[in-house]
Amino acid sequence: MLRSTLNRLFGMVVVMAIVITLVFLIVRLTPGDPAAVMLGPDASAGDIAALREQMGLNAPLWQQFFHYIGSVLRGDLGRSIFLNIPVTEALWQRAEPTFFLTLMALLVATLIALPVGILSAYYRGSLFDQVATAVAMLSASIPSFWLGLLFIQFFAVRLGWFDTSGYGGPSATFGERMSHLVLPALSLGAVCSALIMRFTRASMLDVLNDDYVRTARAKGMTEYRVVVKHAFKNALIPVVTVIGLTAVLLISGAIVTETVFGIPGVGSLTVSAVLRRDYPVIQGTLLVISGLYVLMNFAVDMLYLLVDPRVRF
Repeated sequence: MLRSTLNRLFGMVVVMAIVITLVFLIVRLTPGDPAAVMLGPDASAGDIAALREQMGLNAPLWQQFFHYIGSVLRGDLGRSIFLNIPVTEALWQRAEPTFFLTLMALLVATLIALPVGILSAYYRGSLFDQVATAVAMLSASIPSFWLGLLFIQFFAVRLGWFDTSGYGGPSATFGERMSHLVLPALSLGAVCSALIMRFTRASMLDVLNDDYVRTARAKGMTEYRVVVKHAFKNALIPVVTVIGLTAVLLISGAIVTETVFGIPGVGSLTVSAVLRRDYPVIQGTLLVISGLYVLMNFAVDMLYLLVDPRVRF
């Protein structure tokens, strides 16, 4: 188990080293002068020269690379050109809405997908199974932003149950801020639930006909205990994997959803940075999301030890 953990940690280091290298090259491989691209066509020669000096673009490429690695290891992701604050501070200011939106969307997706997937596998071939599978395929084909627009039109505009956009003002309570995330969380969670549901159904189908399930039924156990306590527990590994990957995908999916609902999160910050060509913010966002992706994969691997004791040996 220790060797497996060390191997995964080494893999994390290798992947992050590749990510840091690619993020570094984003600006350096930009056609033309990166500083001129960031500042736009109206920038003066003095402004371009000052930005080049600030970003260290006048140094040799290898020196820039090692300086960038050192800055990242110190937690310094650069400084936003337009916001004029450190990138880490900009990301931290926008982290709360994105974090709770991702958490709520993942909760919605899991609460929908797990029971539907279990029941669909248990009643394989039934009308419920066919309808659930068809709805899952349809949900996977619907863009989250389009579903979000439908939710805005029906639940916010027509029924008036929720606000159409925003995250509440500075004086808004926690409950008021969370109410602004209900519709975007539903739109994101409903789309992502399709993938979890299909994996749950497939994994359950693999174990429902195993010998230990038949043995549990022969001993007179209730169907609930057979399905939930025995079958589902042994079907959890692929389900845990897809839930972990879905959590990271929700962060990237929040970019468009936050823009549709006007939520001031990391997603809207990234869109603004792209439109403004604020490359330090784009670099920092890519690096943080990639790091979260790698950490989530590692956390999922560690969860295997709790879900399936056989992995420990």
